[in-house]
Amino acid sequence: TAIAFCFQTDLTPGQCWPFQGSQGHVVIKLPAPVWPTALTVQHISKADAPSGSVSSAPKDIAVLGLDDEGDATLLGIFVYNIEREALQLFPLKVRACGQCWGGR
Repeated sequence: TAIAFCFQTDLTPGQCWPFQGSQGHVVIKLPAPVWPTALTVQHISKADAPSGSVSSAPKDIAVLGLDDEGDATLLGIFVYNIEREALQLFPLKVRACGQCWGGR
């Protein structure tokens, strides 16, 4: 069964998760353990941006999963490409051992 989490439904220009400076971190705690398989990132396109610029788009993205002990496992490193579609899907590394993350 596929489950999708949407953390923001308003995708109009200016309604984003702003970060001060050139780096930011997001930590998402889930109520139950999950086995994530992909991450989708969306940013306004150049065509839809009022200024015509998307310099605020994320570029280098690292995704980590935390187990119950707080140990981190790298699930993937990605580059969001502003020249491609606004909505980009990045597959995550899936552990064969069945380790899950987020259920704290």
